[in-house]
Amino acid sequence: MPPMSADPEFAAAEERLLTGTIEDCRPIYWSSNYVYLAQMTVPDGESFAAIYKPHAGENPLWDFPDGLFRREVAAYQLSQLIDWPFIPPTVLRNDAPNGPGSLQLFVSHDQAAHYFEQREKAELHEQHQRIALFDYVANNADRKGGHCLLDDAGKVWGIDHGLTFHTEYKMRSVIWEWAGEPIPHAMLEDIARLGETLACEGGAAEPLRSLIDAGEVAMTLSRIGKLLTAGKFPMPGPHRHYPWPLV
Repeated sequence: MPPMSADPEFAAAEERLLTGTIEDCRPIYWSSNYVYLAQMTVPDGESFAAIYKPHAGENPLWDFPDGLFRREVAAYQLSQLIDWPFIPPTVLRNDAPNGPGSLQLFVSHDQAAHYFEQREKAELHEQHQRIALFDYVANNADRKGGHCLLDDAGKVWGIDHGLTFHTEYKMRSVIWEWAGEPIPHAMLEDIARLGETLACEGGAAEPLRSLIDAGEVAMTLSRIGKLLTAGKFPMPGPHRHYPWPLV
């Protein structure tokens, strides 16, 4: 799959992930599935780290179909389509050491500054609002506090998007501070443009459409429509709406 981002910096990172040599893979033991920290190099000698999630390392789930690594990539592509680039560059890689999986650029961050620390900083709220809206559109069932990373430049990154795009409502998140409040106009405009793009077959959304099925595309469009009609941040659903653990 070729680079898909229109942002030159993100596109270059995608290219490095797609073509770089994986020199070493070390397991990250606290994950529920097999996850590796991969050390990579490119021909010019640059080295960098990536998070590798192989298909073979996924534990079967009763409520999600096989292939969570594809949803990691689909979520990244959705963030690029809406032009809310808070997910680190993420690609499919078939020739990785443990078989096909997702590769995501590792982002240096303050490990102590999870969401419950970040939310005390008003200057980060706009970024958090975008993530909250994105999670509704993508139907993210696993927005833990530790899935919001804060880098040295004050940018909030979102990770771990394998539990997304289900046709049934499954959103679980720690970001509910704005529930029921009006969505800023500029964000609504971005969501409307996303809906128009995703509704068109064969266009910029085709890489995303190839990773989720037609029913999941239809339900994503339905959630976009509901946001545009309500004009408000989503409210918690009728079932358990927080992930566990919270961080």
